[in-house]
Amino acid sequence: MKNNKILFKITLSATFISLGMILPYFTGQIPEIGSMLCPMHIPVLLCGFICGWKYGLLVGLILPIFRSLIIGMPPLFPTALCMSFELAGYGLISGVMYKLLPKKKIYIYLSLIIAMIVGRMIWGLVMFSALGFNTIKFTPMIFIMDGFVNAIPGIILQIVLIPLIVMIYNKLNKQNYI
Repeated sequence: MKNNKILFKITLSATFISLGMILPYFTGQIPEIGSMLCPMHIPVLLCGFICGWKYGLLVGLILPIFRSLIIGMPPLFPTALCMSFELAGYGLISGVMYKLLPKKKIYIYLSLIIAMIVGRMIWGLVMFSALGFNTIKFTPMIFIMDGFVNAIPGIILQIVLIPLIVMIYNKLNKQNYI
């Protein structure tokens, strides 16, 4: 029984990686806001909630670098490297918070918001560190604009979509459909 659960989580994690590889193609077709929708963030956050923090961390760590090496987007340095740490933080924190907090709707939102904030803080620290060795300067204003202001459409999408999917998954899981 335990091996079946592990295999199921590995399979779901692979599915989340696949979604993270594919979703940017769809959002990229909307030039005005495509990258602002943060398409790789959604499967990583879902993986943390559904599979747990270990799987969410690994999927987040792997996805941007894997996509960069295979497709060439995002650029490996500094974007994919920094996103890798950011998304690993999303997967880790969403999984840990969701495991620790009661399984009520409000706590899904709380777990998500905390994961989004911590992930963006990790991204900012890694970007600052990575670009500290480069000629491009990473200022607090760039952090606020790229991490929060430009990401508003993605933040809204994540706040609407992720709790809904997690609640549907939980309902199906309770009814033994999953």
